[in-house]
Amino acid sequence: MDPHLLRTFVTVVHWRSFSAAAEELGYTQSAVSQQIAALEADLGLALLHRRPVRPTPAGERLLEHAGPLLLRHRAARADVLRAATGPIERLSVVASPLACTPAIARSLARERLAVTLRTAGRESVAEQIASGAADLGFVDGIAAPSDPLRLPDAGSPAGVGVAEEELVVVLPTGHPLSRRRGLALADLADALWLQAPAAVSVERLRELSGVGGFRVGFHYDGEDLRTVLNLAAAGHGLTLLPSSVTAGVPLSAPRVVHRVEMLHSPLAAGPAAAVAGRLG
Repeated sequence: MDPHLLRTFVTVVHWRSFSAAAEELGYTQSAVSQQIAALEADLGLALLHRRPVRPTPAGERLLEHAGPLLLRHRAARADVLRAATGPIERLSVVASPLACTPAIARSLARERLAVTLRTAGRESVAEQIASGAADLGFVDGIAAPSDPLRLPDAGSPAGVGVAEEELVVVLPTGHPLSRRRGLALADLADALWLQAPAAVSVERLRELSGVGGFRVGFHYDGEDLRTVLNLAAAGHGLTLLPSSVTAGVPLSAPRVVHRVEMLHSPLAAGPAAAVAGRLG
């Protein structure tokens, strides 16, 4: 299948509109219609209902494969371009909100060159590395000691563990449990919790503890860690954070840690390879 036709198909499904897809892609509406017709002719199947615009059962199945296929196409293109251009002079790094540990920050500083670091969601980090949008990626999450993180199948290499540290329960100021030497997650199921990109989700808390509960007390859609800490201190909800980030009561059960993994495609000699070599 032609990846350009596949991209047009995905865009039409996303917008549920041929005209909106044409505007995003920079084509005419007629060109979009012709490309969808060409893709349907290639497969010998109708992929879209026209009024309203929505995928047929065959289109739904194709959509399941389209994302990974397009991502791998971009990754292959980026890999070929990297091999042709040789070592890079600038370093592009993408990290999930809590993945840039002090050790990683120090390692990046040692290169003494222009480093661009941007924050992204955990799934987006893997996708950006696979597509060549960044040279190095760092993702964080909660896992059993020495266990790998569960990363999305984005065509990127498996993560290499670079850091593990204790998790602490962040409580409101003056909370009666703040003097405890340790807290079990299952004992906190009735408490209100913060739901934020920089913090563990309530769904993951239920999975880790094996019990229900863990109600959301406050939704915060930003990634500013200071805001998360202020919300927790004010009593809007508990959260789990790495011990290097803030003070709190150590999580005693289950036995899990905050883990950071490094992602990268095959690297030529240069700053990205140097950083990866030091951390890996």
